Amino acid sequence: MSKKDYYEILGVEKGASGVEIKKAYRKTALKFHPDRNPGDSAAEDNFKEAAEAYEVLSDDNKRARYDRFGHAGVGGPSGQGGFGGAGGGMRMEDIFENFGDIFGDFFGGGGGGGGFGGGSRARGGRPTGQRGSNLRVKVKLNLQEMAEGVQKKIKVKKQVECSTCHGSGAKNSNSKGTCSGCSGSGYVRRVTNTILGQMQTTATCPTCHGEGSIITDKCTSCVGEGRERGEEAITIDIPAGITDGIQLSMSGKGNKGARGGRAGDLLIQVEEVPHEQLKRDGQNVIYHLHISFIDASLGTTIEVPTITGKAKIKVPAGTQGGKIFRLKGKGLPSLNGYGMGDQLIDVNIYTPKNLSSGEKSTLESLRDSKNFQPNSNKAEKSVFDRMKDLFT
Repeated sequence: MSKKDYYEILGVEKGASGVEIKKAYRKTALKFHPDRNPGDSAAEDNFKEAAEAYEVLSDDNKRARYDRFGHAGVGGPSGQGGFGGAGGGMRMEDIFENFGDIFGDFFGGGGGGGGFGGGSRARGGRPTGQRGSNLRVKVKLNLQEMAEGVQKKIKVKKQVECSTCHGSGAKNSNSKGTCSGCSGSGYVRRVTNTILGQMQTTATCPTCHGEGSIITDKCTSCVGEGRERGEEAITIDIPAGITDGIQLSMSGKGNKGARGGRAGDLLIQVEEVPHEQLKRDGQNVIYHLHISFIDASLGTTIEVPTITGKAKIKVPAGTQGGKIFRLKGKGLPSLNGYGMGDQLIDVNIYTPKNLSSGEKSTLESLRDSKNFQPNSNKAEKSVFDRMKDLFT
């Protein structure tokens, strides 16, 4: 029987780019993946067929030979050029070994993954245990840590590999044997009588749950689980520019899977610790500066807090309430590394409430002074307008 055209199998044009071919293969492989189609032999054949097509079309030399000579240029009509060997097509072992990383997180990464049933997979795609669950932790950061980035060391209580059996779940090396239900394959074949005749399907072995082996004598420490309660010290790298509410992920740092299964992930929720004097606004930080009427009138130099310490600013004579000073580059960086925020200083002029008789007398003597009269003819910008000018 003649083989299908490789481009047709993946659903791409003959002139498709390498990126398009890879994308098409991933889509096809996920569609016919054994975990999504348990016991469906037709889907398994399509899965192998797609891998064979990708193995040729992803290689520039093989693709050139195929374009010129067809299947004969890459091993003949029997598919001898693929990983499967002469006439055998692609083998599941080779597919997961060589292309498992293309499936990404859908099936747990490079080895073919954990499947939708939550297991991990060995070279041949057979489950090797149950995937561990994810863990969630919360990390509190102050503004300086968010601005500069930081390493946080935490201790996490979780399921770790059993120290006695090293994850196997068995008492010793002789306490594990081949499953008699599937003869070590991890799958069993079932024959069903239908009106069209007998139909053969493949399903995960109910005895060993697809692992291909059974434990005859369980580890006394973990009772066959291959894991135990423990604690791990983990160092978390927090990038500069992180914001409140962002979730980071560390692959494989969650609970250990059962009987050698892949570990879950550690999910880190970032929480900002409010600064006593500064308020974050995106990449900028805002400081509300309160000065006296005298300092605003005569001018002064004042020390203000910043994310990393303190800075001195000059307040010119005649500064009005609502004036905004900018300390360029004193804000926070972008998480993506583009640009740096500023520190905005909002000037508020303090009006005293309780005056002595002498203070009142002094102010009364200045009440009618020309320089103490509001200049109603001068167009002063509002606080809103001044803020708008800073960002345009």
